[in-house]
Amino acid sequence: MKRTRNIIVLLTILALVMTCCLAGCSKEKPHETVAPSDPGVRTIVDDAGREHTIPVEITKVFSTSPVGTILLYTLDPDLLIGWNYELRAGEKEYILPEYHSLPNLGGWYAKATCNTEEILKINPEIIISVGVIDEMAISQADQIQEQVGIPVILINGELAKFDKTYEFAGKLLNKEKKAQELADYCKKVITDAQKKSKTIDPDKQVRVYYAEGAAGLETDPRGSRHVEVLEMVGGINVAEVAMKGGMGMSPVSLEQVLSWNPDVIISWNRTQGGYFDKIMTDASWKGIPAVQDKKVYAVPSGPFNWFDRPPSANRILGIQWLGNLLYPDVYKYDMAKETREFYKKFYHYDLTDEELTSLLKDSGGI
Repeated sequence: MKRTRNIIVLLTILALVMTCCLAGCSKEKPHETVAPSDPGVRTIVDDAGREHTIPVEITKVFSTSPVGTILLYTLDPDLLIGWNYELRAGEKEYILPEYHSLPNLGGWYAKATCNTEEILKINPEIIISVGVIDEMAISQADQIQEQVGIPVILINGELAKFDKTYEFAGKLLNKEKKAQELADYCKKVITDAQKKSKTIDPDKQVRVYYAEGAAGLETDPRGSRHVEVLEMVGGINVAEVAMKGGMGMSPVSLEQVLSWNPDVIISWNRTQGGYFDKIMTDASWKGIPAVQDKKVYAVPSGPFNWFDRPPSANRILGIQWLGNLLYPDVYKYDMAKETREFYKKFYHYDLTDEELTSLLKDSGGI
């Protein structure tokens, strides 16, 4: 009898412990804000599950890389304290003039170096890092935060979830209304592409080579964030190379490209320093079906490459452009209309007819 009572008591204690644990686990949700004792600050949880105490009002923000800098520019350019590199003439053309003179502060990406001394002088309330969330990203964010003493907020930059990227950024920066407008646009495009790509006959999928670099002989393999647009619209990336870290761009030989036998080649355009202008005239490329069939296209770029560089919000427009290019009977976007709308919503810019024509030149875009 005594033994039975002990068992009952033990089971009761275990049940209470489990209930408390479950209750504790269910309290915190990703991005949930907690009201701290100081009314001037708030607590947020970033996309890596890291908790931060930040000011209620955010007026100055720095991004570790161009991916986040573009995100900030689309939400509210006034939040930006600087760029990550010197803007090129083709980029400035579609950036509002008052932001051209923002300082180049570098960044923490690839081989870029950051001007930490200048950043500390400007003293942003937070730093954001938008991209892949993995152990390396978390470790880097922790190191930066320790180095400069400013919260470094990790935000998932995966293309398929870019609507969520905007929603979180909107709450973080107190820009919910604008963020929701951009999130809704992203979700509409992403959902539409995901549905349409499923209708494509596997036997009719287009084989594509993405020509990067000055000679067109650098590229990125399947699974890389630099080719998410191609995979989302249902194209086949022919590149069978090892994935390269950092900025990507795995080197390849022309013999490899010939063996991959692509139906279509998309290339950096001339303003990006790409090989587009020479692919059609370089005799060594003439054995490739895409060249023979004159299916070589320049990726639109301005202020940023629509396909992946940097892999930020610009890719949402790239989904529509590439879907139309590869499968015109499936996607059927009005690219003139979509391009104007995107530039107005995201870049705060009204395109002229001449600018629209220039952007889509050599891209097969209209």
